[in-house]
Amino acid sequence: MVQTVNNFPSAWQVPQFTQAVYREKTHSHCLIIPVYNEGERIRRQLEKTSALGIDRAVDVIIADGGSTDGALEEDFLRRNAVSALLIKQDKGRLSAQLRMAYAWALARGYEGIVTIDGNNKDSVESIPLFCQALDADVDYAQASRFIKGGRNINTPLSRMLAIRLIHAPVISLAARHWFTDTTQGFRAYSRRYLLDERVQPFRECFMGYELLAYLSARATRLGYRAVEIPTTRTYPADGNVPTKISSFKGHINLVKVLYHTLAGHYNP
Repeated sequence: MVQTVNNFPSAWQVPQFTQAVYREKTHSHCLIIPVYNEGERIRRQLEKTSALGIDRAVDVIIADGGSTDGALEEDFLRRNAVSALLIKQDKGRLSAQLRMAYAWALARGYEGIVTIDGNNKDSVESIPLFCQALDADVDYAQASRFIKGGRNINTPLSRMLAIRLIHAPVISLAARHWFTDTTQGFRAYSRRYLLDERVQPFRECFMGYELLAYLSARATRLGYRAVEIPTTRTYPADGNVPTKISSFKGHINLVKVLYHTLAGHYNP
């Protein structure tokens, strides 16, 4: 049954959304997959996670930004072990979807949250490594294709240079901790980190891609334990790059996000 949800602490700024819950809470950690019109990419990804039995380690949650492609039909989600579908009914893009999903997960009592993009680029078989990190008291785990054991396949040269020469150095400087791969949404957070009053992720300043950068930089600045986990990220061989950041305006906004993160403007 689809229900509207809005029962969070008054200080939390959470987008309006609906929920459809298909399974009871089973695990201490959940896997959140933000999607928006990913079509066959998210369907192939969910078929993979189901075939690998990922639902035996985490509860799988879809955080939809209001897709219109019909890929997330209930029968398909149930067959592929999805626990719940959350659909944003409010303004904002990725960060708004993540605020919605993180608030829902914390209210449901999860001790850890793993997040992976829904575009079928990441190695879903690596998800248990993030759960193991959370169980070992890691508070922030970041996927990396650049450390030992990681692989990057068909990464466009422009993307590679931007990560290695701009994004990772800036986030690392803001975090006072070296990270090699900071653009990936494949990561994990502990409950204690997200609920720390010095973090406060449930604010409407996080609407686009700000929350990912902020949470990357904030953890180690506050003394939380962070690690990188080797993963594989694969881009299509034909050069087609599944991304929501392709316009000139999108790239300018990312530069602004990096500046504000480095300057500490998102800190509460």
